[in-house]
Amino acid sequence: MSQLAAHAKTLRDLHQRGNPLVLPNVWDAATAGLVAEAGFPVVATSSSAVANSLGFPDGEKTPVDEMFAAVRRVANAVDLPVTADIEAGYGLDAEQLVTALLEAGAVGINIEDTDHTAGGVRELAWQTERLTRIRKAADAAGVPVVINARVDAFIRAGDPDKHAEVFADGVERAKRYRDAGADCVYPIALADPELIAEFVRQVDFPVNIMLKPTSPPISELGAMGVARVSLATGVWRASLQAVRELLAGLR
Repeated sequence: MSQLAAHAKTLRDLHQRGNPLVLPNVWDAATAGLVAEAGFPVVATSSSAVANSLGFPDGEKTPVDEMFAAVRRVANAVDLPVTADIEAGYGLDAEQLVTALLEAGAVGINIEDTDHTAGGVRELAWQTERLTRIRKAADAAGVPVVINARVDAFIRAGDPDKHAEVFADGVERAKRYRDAGADCVYPIALADPELIAEFVRQVDFPVNIMLKPTSPPISELGAMGVARVSLATGVWRASLQAVRELLAGLR
């Protein structure tokens, strides 16, 4: 546990506003090793990439044991802090979730507020209580697990033109998650520079932004005060495209 606690502290300390932690999300031991080899200080998993690599669709369709087994293989492959994308938690309660995470060797989680059973976004009070329980369970285990609380209001809105309409809800959720014990908040799919800057200003807390073609480059995100940048499925999609091009050439 002492090594896990040290990794958790390192991960938390790397969330610096204005100097974002860049996470090229991986899905197996080989890609984790490449991230470490390239000099990145942290390895993060992508639940979607893990699911697809195992033959399952995204959206908590992967059996929980298989998802955490994949996280364990990643953690065993590197001597770095590992943060795991565990979707909405696969129906595990807070204590079960923290136990599974630590047994897999990870010290951070990316947890979303989407309800994969009923659909839509979880009721705010319910999700806030869930984050509070996860924080208490981690503290009880003696490892300061780094909680990246995903705010799904923007991705659920779909059209980026509608992001301004859900902005207030996204900010409110982020503030409540912050107060519940999260270490970082993740308004996934938010890409408009003005909205990102305003979100960071209003939340006044470490913010994770997903890097995609329509979002500002990392240097600009850092200037806005962003603390963490995730590639999400970016590396996975790039790898598939590389294989696709190789196969086309062979064909």
